[in-house]
Amino acid sequence: MSFSADDHRFMARAIELAAKGRFTTSPNPNVGAVLVHDGVVVGEGYHHQAGGPHAEVVALQQAAELARGADCYVTLEPCSHYGRTPPCAEALIKAGVRRVVMAMQDPNPQVAGRGVALLQAAGIQVQSGLMASSARALNAGFLSRMEQQRPFVRLKLAASLDGKTALRNGASQWITSKEARADVQWQRAQSCAVLSTAETVLRDGARLTLRPEQASAAITPLQDGSYRQPLRIVLDRQQRLTGNEPLFQQAGPIVLVYPAGSAALALAGARTLLVPCSEDGYFELAALMLALAQDGINSIWVEAGARLAGSLMRAQLVDEFWLYQAPKLLGDQARGLVDGPEFTDLTQAYALQWQDIRQLGPDVRFIATVQGRG
Repeated sequence: MSFSADDHRFMARAIELAAKGRFTTSPNPNVGAVLVHDGVVVGEGYHHQAGGPHAEVVALQQAAELARGADCYVTLEPCSHYGRTPPCAEALIKAGVRRVVMAMQDPNPQVAGRGVALLQAAGIQVQSGLMASSARALNAGFLSRMEQQRPFVRLKLAASLDGKTALRNGASQWITSKEARADVQWQRAQSCAVLSTAETVLRDGARLTLRPEQASAAITPLQDGSYRQPLRIVLDRQQRLTGNEPLFQQAGPIVLVYPAGSAALALAGARTLLVPCSEDGYFELAALMLALAQDGINSIWVEAGARLAGSLMRAQLVDEFWLYQAPKLLGDQARGLVDGPEFTDLTQAYALQWQDIRQLGPDVRFIATVQGRG
């Protein structure tokens, strides 16, 4: 299916708009829409917040009567079901648009193909697939939850040049610079949840909250002016947390994960989640991810030590590997990056593919996708 240069230009604008919602739309996807009449943009919008109007509706409200006979460029298939808002497909039909160009179909089973069918039944021309890869990149977490029934997992680690994350005595604050830590705040803001362990909370006094004033760039607030705090998920297999840690002194939702069959402790208003453990006593992380997906969690930012990093890698649950590396040497007695099995052949090593490498202050940030083993 061929698209014109103008089609690409207007879809690029819709994708640009959709990205504005990446701090606020959870658990919904990021969606942008542009309405064009006779080559002129007459309305545009993006989905700002769950429960609020969808991108198409915002664009239609801006276009008013000029929407009749217009083309609608939208980054995701218009919804066809009643949720907290009416179906966007019906709104487009009622407004009298003549053509809808989608970047991609919605994998949500409540929508998939149904929005297209409604539009086509109303005589509206529908085209799909324009800049689909860019649209998918906007919603890696939402797509992972819909297609794989688990959140998209980004594993964050901070290390010295020799690959050490802490001294032998556990001291790790601060290996990386304020610029790297500001970038971490920026990434927390875009994640549905931050995952860590009781060990990290106790050792570092970790709060795991978003501190927007410390972020590397501006973060979009919610409509009431506040900032969405990511869900803080803490694995506490031995129930070591008491509720008096700094974690509990900060506003924002918390989920404490305990072994299935244990007596869940009610600490400072935190929710509890019981997850089965394997024979070696550790959490079954695949079961945890399934439960979190069912709870509407699209993406997870992991901030923990080598043990959880290794467990996630072995379970093949890491989608992206984020390493902030400082120009320091901690020595061979310091703690390593990932607690993994001993390999006897290089073909057994974890294979990564670089996606981005850039300098942040004195540090370097590496982003790689995980390709598997071998």
